[in-house]
Amino acid sequence: MLKIILPTIMLLPTTLLSPPKLLWTSTTTYSLLIATLSLHWLTPSYYPHKASTPWTGLDQISSPLVVLSCWLLPLMIMASQNHLQHDPTSRKRTFIMTLIMTQPFIIMAFATTELTLFYIAFEATLIPTLILITRWGSQPERLSAGIYLLFYTLISSLPLLITILHLHTQIGTLHLTMLKLNHPALTTSWTHLLSGLALLTAFMVKAPLYGMHLWLPKAHVEAPIAGSMLLAALLLKLGGYGIMRVTPLMSPLPNHLHYPFLTMALWGALMTSSICMRQTDLKALIAYSSVSHMGLVIAATTIQTPWSFSGAMILMISHGLTSSMLFCLANTNYERTHSRTLLLMRGLQPLLPLMSTWWLLANLTNMALPPTTNLMAELAILITLFNWSTFTIILTGTATLLTASYTLFMLLTTQRGSLPTHITSLQNSSTREHLLMALHILPLLLLILKPELISSTPL
Repeated sequence: MLKIILPTIMLLPTTLLSPPKLLWTSTTTYSLLIATLSLHWLTPSYYPHKASTPWTGLDQISSPLVVLSCWLLPLMIMASQNHLQHDPTSRKRTFIMTLIMTQPFIIMAFATTELTLFYIAFEATLIPTLILITRWGSQPERLSAGIYLLFYTLISSLPLLITILHLHTQIGTLHLTMLKLNHPALTTSWTHLLSGLALLTAFMVKAPLYGMHLWLPKAHVEAPIAGSMLLAALLLKLGGYGIMRVTPLMSPLPNHLHYPFLTMALWGALMTSSICMRQTDLKALIAYSSVSHMGLVIAATTIQTPWSFSGAMILMISHGLTSSMLFCLANTNYERTHSRTLLLMRGLQPLLPLMSTWWLLANLTNMALPPTTNLMAELAILITLFNWSTFTIILTGTATLLTASYTLFMLLTTQRGSLPTHITSLQNSSTREHLLMALHILPLLLLILKPELISSTPL
């Protein structure tokens, strides 16, 4: 564990001390080395925890997410090169350091085996994201977006802290490995109901459940590209991961506690997909689409069957890479046309033909084309929900239909159609951008060959 966390922390002096010319190259190559080193965590093991130290351990649920978070750091650094090129060197260094600071916290949140440390890391990821949004966002509305993010997260996670302390007094330990051996201390009383609710609410806000999702489109639209990638790919996964970790602890939960969450998640998947259909802002469209995908994840994690858990896991990983790639593509368009409105950047295919290939690939994975891992995940989730109750097929079926239609709508409006009159000349797409897209899509294409790595089932 430390052989990843210590090099990540040593990236901070690297950014401070490397000469201005080599600032981007050194940090990117160093973080890419860390990312390739972290791939060994994906090796299957029959033990419950690999790489375990007294306070961390990786099992089948957390290892794919930790590898994903290590993989995204170099990509975030590569993506933000262009919009920081006119800034003074000190400001570039601060930006890269804020990005690097989130990394150990996210790794700790995913890998910890102790609930208090998980809570601390869960809350600590908020600070660097807040700095990213409120300092490097592009418009004055970024302050209200930051306030939304801060207060939604804080208000929802205070009950979580109280419940964690209550559990500690009840059981006497908060180690996940120990909690599995204990009998659930929660009885079917009001305290149990409320503590179960409190444990779930914080993660439901983070993952966003429809109805508590209002901070997400705001934060995504106002954040710089690195902030959007961080939010979409990693911070939303903290919510889903937390639900997967916490629900087995409250195993004799009354059934009616799950009904509101399940209905809101499925209804929200439907509603956000239909919001996407009439959306003018490209970044907001991608943000709402991630709300609908995470709705499926929440619905799957609340049923708690092995199939639904593995479906939710695969969907979290593949959605992390896909939506991050879509945000990168939207950002390359934004850097050229300086607008996020869909109508103002129609018909870019004749101008940037290679970019439209990446657009096509990203959109096809987003709408779950057959061989992709997105489809495997959605099928697993659809089948478990259908098995749990037959009526859910109406909601999930319409949601998948709407997902396909708004994805094609996004592809057609950005790539096809007549060129707007104000676009006379655009910069060519650079090698850096192509490498960035390739590093997003390659893991997705390779995971088609071996999806067991991310399916959270012991191999």
